[in-house]
Amino acid sequence: MRIKSIIILSILFVLSSLCLSQDRIKIATYNILNYPNFANEKNPDFQRILNDINPDIITVQEILSQSAVNLFKDDVLGSEYSAATFVNGPDTDNALFYKDSLFTLNNVDFLPTSPRYITFYELYNNFTLDTLIIYVAHFKAGNSPQDEANRLNEASIFRIFSDMLPENSNFMFVGDLNLYRATEPAYEKLLNQSTQGYVLDPINRSGSWHNNSGYADIHTQSPRTAQLPDGGSNGGMDDRFDFILISQAVKDSGGIEYIEDTYFTYGNDGQHFNQQIINPPYPISLEIAFALHDVSDHLPVVAEFYFGKVSSVEPTDPSNLSFQLYQNYPNPFNPVTKIKFEVQNTTEAKLVLYDILGRKLKTLFEGEAEAGITEITLSADDLNSGVYFYSLITANQISSKKLIVLK
Repeated sequence: MRIKSIIILSILFVLSSLCLSQDRIKIATYNILNYPNFANEKNPDFQRILNDINPDIITVQEILSQSAVNLFKDDVLGSEYSAATFVNGPDTDNALFYKDSLFTLNNVDFLPTSPRYITFYELYNNFTLDTLIIYVAHFKAGNSPQDEANRLNEASIFRIFSDMLPENSNFMFVGDLNLYRATEPAYEKLLNQSTQGYVLDPINRSGSWHNNSGYADIHTQSPRTAQLPDGGSNGGMDDRFDFILISQAVKDSGGIEYIEDTYFTYGNDGQHFNQQIINPPYPISLEIAFALHDVSDHLPVVAEFYFGKVSSVEPTDPSNLSFQLYQNYPNPFNPVTKIKFEVQNTTEAKLVLYDILGRKLKTLFEGEAEAGITEITLSADDLNSGVYFYSLITANQISSKKLIVLK
């Protein structure tokens, strides 16, 4: 009997330790510079960096293909991670990897932004059942007025969709935003609290980040001063381009919650303003400093979050959480096309048509969609030749597809 009691107590201790470790989640974002270019040389260094960070979820920018996603998962991250469905956009792309022991991927989609799509990923925690949406962006680079206007347009399209999310939604907006200062219109748009879909800077470090030593500890570009064969930017550490921004629900206590003082730029000790990070003093180790210097012109950004208390309830079947938005047919089209969507249960839904700049053109359906397939006919009579996007919006999900009018 005594042996049996010891075994039971040991099992309870292990389960308790497991639950506690899984309650604290580390999320990272990293621009990996036109991957898989020079992958054979860079993969061992990427592996060193990410083994040290050990993220539970990592998003990347500047990944070029599905095969690149597979290579990064297999050769850098390993079998502990799964890769989210790849979205092939008009330029370099984003990807998300997650530990499938901790998370289940429920949905992947994109927002119709230019020059690169904003992709978003809905995951739920296998133990706490908390659902998180992560929007991943790579805004237009450059500091001209037109570049700023383009970034504002990208941020505005995000806000169209984030403002439709239910109140108290857990979401993040992460990636390489190419922002130079907090007064830039795109940044102000992201943080504007006049509607509910805003995001917050967890460290509240607003300012003019570019070439400002007062923000040396949060700069993310560039760890190099020399031009390397991969073509990445040089010039030393002087810009805060990479961000993890969070919704109000993630800032507030309960459910998913940002852990104060865990946000940091990995490899940046604040002592390398306008320098390469391989200059002493070394921020982590000489080996890691050289790895960060060699693989990319950006540094990773990392933050940690509490997920809610462990629940004894079984995880919800993802098929009960999602709907299906089908590709219109024919596509390209003229004069008419059919758009179909399918919902599991009767629900309130809206189907909206947007132009390539994300401007709303018309509502194709709004109201109660009955369980099953709904079909909508769209006429090209009042549309010019070009690319358009249609989005299906329900209380807890958004999905988008591209259509083309040819006249």
